[in-house]
Amino acid sequence: MTEKMFLEESEPVRGRVVPIAGGLRRLVANNPGKMTYHGTNSYLLESSEGMYVIDPGPAELGGHLDAIVEHLGTNGAGILVTHHHSDHFGAAPALRERTGMPVYVSSTFPDDAFEPDGYLEDGQVIAGLTVLHTPGHASDHLCFARSDGVLFSGDHVMSWNSSIVSPPDGNMRDYCEQLQRLIERDDQIYLSGHGPVLRDPKPYVQRLLGNRMRREAEILAHLSAAPDTIPEIAAAVYQKADPHIAKAAERNVAAHLEKLLAESRVVQNGALWQAIY
Repeated sequence: MTEKMFLEESEPVRGRVVPIAGGLRRLVANNPGKMTYHGTNSYLLESSEGMYVIDPGPAELGGHLDAIVEHLGTNGAGILVTHHHSDHFGAAPALRERTGMPVYVSSTFPDDAFEPDGYLEDGQVIAGLTVLHTPGHASDHLCFARSDGVLFSGDHVMSWNSSIVSPPDGNMRDYCEQLQRLIERDDQIYLSGHGPVLRDPKPYVQRLLGNRMRREAEILAHLSAAPDTIPEIAAAVYQKADPHIAKAAERNVAAHLEKLLAESRVVQNGALWQAIY
């Protein structure tokens, strides 16, 4: 996967709401990092019921939460969460407390410490959006599709980088299946959890899936020589010098190996993994 595949944008002005499409605006939280780019995208979506917030972002970012509340005014209708990771869901409890807006999460939401106001199922419609359950990056991951071709893709497909798939909650087999599901759709614009707008997304998603399959083939080729451990496989296949990125690569390798194990293409013996021929 080459860097040219991914999109870039200048650092956003914090607290500023930027129009994206009809009835739709974006704010970027001030949580930049190696896994979050400039920060988490929060979207304000107008609907017939009022304004919905998609992914309010991480907790303890008062300025970002203040900006969301300010631009909601008195028209808030609800909070939609793509998945339970803290950089997307963290501010939801505080936003609910400040506004009284209900919080809607996937029916597979794994955090039993939080009681949502509603659970969302695949195919359900809310705020004019069709819910797509897209597990892989996270078991409870949701995308939201608008009838005009806009898809809120969360972290399942990001425009700035590929997504980490980290077991046990992340599942590579599910992730690849859901990429194929998106390829078979006709959405025109993706609005991801991090990074800029992605237009003409189908070729991009096809390349994402192709690159996952290439990594899988490289892992099998590496194991064809001799059994090996996850850290050694990741070092050989991904060749990442940055320790943080190298650790993420190990999680992706673990996810690939679990997929291959489920497909009876590898076996595990303690810390060692071996290809089956």
